[in-house]
Amino acid sequence: MSVNNIDSLRVPGHLEARASLLSQVRQFFSQRKVLEVETPLARSYTVTEPHQQSFQLAGPEGELLVGSLFLQTSPEYAMKQLLARGSGDIYQVCKAFRFGEQGLQHSPEFTMLEWYRLGFDHHRLMDELAELMQQLVGPKPIQKLTWRDAFIRYADIDPVIASCDQLINRAANSLATQPVTNQAQLRRLACDLLLVDQVEPALGRDCLTFLYDYPADQAALARVSDDPWPVAHRFELYVEGVELANGFHELADANEQRRRFQQDNHQRRLNGVVEVALDESLLAVLDQLPDCAGVAVGVDRVLQLMVGVSSLAEVKV
Repeated sequence: MSVNNIDSLRVPGHLEARASLLSQVRQFFSQRKVLEVETPLARSYTVTEPHQQSFQLAGPEGELLVGSLFLQTSPEYAMKQLLARGSGDIYQVCKAFRFGEQGLQHSPEFTMLEWYRLGFDHHRLMDELAELMQQLVGPKPIQKLTWRDAFIRYADIDPVIASCDQLINRAANSLATQPVTNQAQLRRLACDLLLVDQVEPALGRDCLTFLYDYPADQAALARVSDDPWPVAHRFELYVEGVELANGFHELADANEQRRRFQQDNHQRRLNGVVEVALDESLLAVLDQLPDCAGVAVGVDRVLQLMVGVSSLAEVKV
């Protein structure tokens, strides 16, 4: 390449902002004595989540590698194994990979910040996340809404007591092209579509909005309680209608987690996608997981807010 061609290359303007973001993140956790760790990007296990698909590594001739290594959709499983072995509070900044995710707010490869705090529940972790976000994107009011209250306020329907037919009628246009197999799946799908179409766009407008107390069937790896109705101890953070983070008061029950993984695989079969092997290395130690809460943050989406652009592509090299 000639000198002229080198001179004509434009250095992306977001590089300094990304460096500043990562520096602030590391300073934030250093002040709190949270240890930075690094876990493998390629592991023999991957997530069972029905709507996430993983990249599977192949050899030079396209053959699948021995051990079926998968690029990780999140460092969660590996970090929980460190926690179970006594690591204490930990965080990680790493790449994550999700097959088929592409759009203004999605990319098959993205940067994730994930951390875990011993002795925290999801409410205390929301407060800590709010502190970090105030540093990164500037001072903003904080709003906390239950999942149920957000539907009542922004979709004008109570998703807990509404009938399935009422939910379907509200989401009718979006549901028209969606395949469903049973009543429970139809209800869940109607709620998901209402969330995306009517609730999420209203969240985080000039504030940090935390949505919490999700339905128990959306617990994933979170604890569940029955007060005031069956809810998962999880939250999501929204700013300007965009989800930035997803956090749990972490489940430490291997038998229950195995049941959920098996239920995920059942749903994958119904969806017509391949089942995945359960992460036995996680299940083997999950009962030893200390009481903790954890959260994953989309770094690229936070960077979008910092530099004021509309798509992930504009903050990636």
